[in-house]
Amino acid sequence: MDSAENTEIDYLERARALGPTILGAADQAERDRQLPSQLLDALHGAGMFRLLLPIPYGGAEIDPPTFFQIIEAVAKFDASTAWCLCQSNGCAMAAPYLEPTIAQKVWGDDPRASVAWGPGKTTVTEVKGGYRVTGNWAFASGGRHATWFGGHTNILDAGGKPTWNDDGTPAVRTMMIPAAEAPMTAIWDVVGLLGTGSDAFAVEDLFVAKEYSLLREVATERQYESPLYQFPAMCLYASGFAGTALGIARSMYDSFMELALEKKPRLQRNTLSDNAVVQWQAAQAKAKLESSRAYLLDELNKIWVEVQASGTLTVEQRARIRLSSTYAIHQAKEAADLVYDMAGATAIFRSNPFERRFRDLHTVTQQLQGRKSNFQTVGAYLFGGELDLTVA
Repeated sequence: MDSAENTEIDYLERARALGPTILGAADQAERDRQLPSQLLDALHGAGMFRLLLPIPYGGAEIDPPTFFQIIEAVAKFDASTAWCLCQSNGCAMAAPYLEPTIAQKVWGDDPRASVAWGPGKTTVTEVKGGYRVTGNWAFASGGRHATWFGGHTNILDAGGKPTWNDDGTPAVRTMMIPAAEAPMTAIWDVVGLLGTGSDAFAVEDLFVAKEYSLLREVATERQYESPLYQFPAMCLYASGFAGTALGIARSMYDSFMELALEKKPRLQRNTLSDNAVVQWQAAQAKAKLESSRAYLLDELNKIWVEVQASGTLTVEQRARIRLSSTYAIHQAKEAADLVYDMAGATAIFRSNPFERRFRDLHTVTQQLQGRKSNFQTVGAYLFGGELDLTVA
């Protein structure tokens, strides 16, 4: 795909058009703990796993504001699908840091390429031509359909202590491992986002050639330049998972507004929509969703313009993304909680459009991107402290 072809594709419209397919597969994804094959066919066919991938490898290089809106649109139909897409696309932002021939092999030569990774514990020994790796990594969302895994390993000095990048973040080398070489273990027995299949993978004394490893987000290691890759993957994860939260909450809100026009609570004559408390809470929920979405989208749009002009992403801009995305996640949760309460007993039945979304959203808020401590991180920066770039 060249630049001209890329600019002619409306990926947001593609995502919306996939809505019925995504919604139709949601129950199976929840039962099977992974996205079903027919849904994967549709997502790959629409290029949804290549949104943040460089154009030379068949990617779209979607800008951050549009990426946020695409993930939000998908989440309105199914949160697990949105989560997997956000995670896999964030992993694709590693491509500019690999040798072009290797990035082409991982992503460009395979139209169904998808990478998954997660935190873990590793032992790495440098040997001739590469590394011997033993490790176990957890929470690899989308790992059940991944073609490659990324095994993150801390780089140690001669004394066995972790080393650090110039910006104060830990030096991490990611080992690109073919999925067939890393068996998975089911650990994802959780409340929500069941369809993500965020299980564990492991390797034992596996040789990884040096060219199949990369230093993540170290500017001097970047071999493909584009304004998008001035953003660390963390920023796209933050905005994408905020889009997931807002999409879930919005679908709950829309479903409730339809319900409220018809439902008459037991022993009451009027519909929910006639209840003054419900009216007040519905307005509160809408305000939370609309204002937090507008705040995040406005920040992403302004920062994208600024980065295109300057060629770099500043610490201040990273703080703005962290603040607006965390705020959006928690405003979405508050709006969803209002909706869930107002729906009454209707909300607890699996057959209705509230129960799974409620579980999914409360699972989103428990992940790193939704930590309330993110507010303290940014607050400390606003008062003159250094921004903790490991979480921003």
